[in-house]
Amino acid sequence: MKPLEERTRWSEGAPPRHWGVALAIVVVAVSLGTQPAISGDAAQDAQPSTTTGRVRPLDFVKSSVSQVLAAVRSRPATSSESAQRRAEIRRVADGFFDFNEMARLTLSRHWSAQSPEEQEEFVRLFTALLERSYLSTIENYAGERISFLSESINGTYAQVSSRITTNRRVEISIDYRLIERGDRWAVYDVVLDSVSLVSNYRSQFNSIIRTSSFADLLSRLRNKQIEAHVIPRVGRVP
Repeated sequence: MKPLEERTRWSEGAPPRHWGVALAIVVVAVSLGTQPAISGDAAQDAQPSTTTGRVRPLDFVKSSVSQVLAAVRSRPATSSESAQRRAEIRRVADGFFDFNEMARLTLSRHWSAQSPEEQEEFVRLFTALLERSYLSTIENYAGERISFLSESINGTYAQVSSRITTNRRVEISIDYRLIERGDRWAVYDVVLDSVSLVSNYRSQFNSIIRTSSFADLLSRLRNKQIEAHVIPRVGRVP
C-alpha cells in the first residue's frame, strides 16, 4: 500500500475537474439521501475487519451518514434548534473525519516546515473551512439517494465506494478513503468521480505558499478569504 501522500497525489499542473464540487464533497459525504441503501451483494462481499470487534469501514461510513441524515431531517423551528442541529452535525463529522490527517496531507511537504503552533492553527482553520462548506450545503441535497456499493481493506487503509442518484437519475460516484486509528476507522479523503478533495486543496494551498508564504495562507484562512465552496443542486428538479 502506498503512503497517504501518494494515494492522494494529483499533478499540480492538471486542471481540477468539477472544482467547486470536489472542494465541497465533504458535504455530500455526510448529507445525502433518504434512508441510505446498500446492495445485498456488496454486503455479502464486504471484507471483515482485521481487528475483532471493530466496526467495519462500510458500516462506519453508513452509520455516520445516517446520523447526519437524522439531524438534517429535523427541521428547525427556531434559531436555537438550528444551532443544536448544526452542533450535532459537527459532532458526527468530528468522529467521522480525521481532520488532522487531512490537514497534514493537504500541506504535504510544507507541513514539517511549520512550527507546532502553526500546524495547530492550520488544522483549526482548515477544519473551520470544511465546516463552513458542508454546513452551507447540506440543505441542497436533502432527499437524494445514496447507495453503498462495496468495501475494501488493505492493512491499515480501507476504501468504501458509494453512489448518489438524484431524482433526475444523475449518478455521482463517491469513494471514502479511511485509515485505521487505534480501534476505529477515520476518513482522510473523499473522492468524487476520481477527483480527490485533499488533492484539490493541496494544489490551491501550495500555489499560495509558493507565490507568497505560509503566513499569507494562514492570514487568508483567518479572514475567510479562501472560498468555502458550496455544492450546487446537481440534476435536481427545480
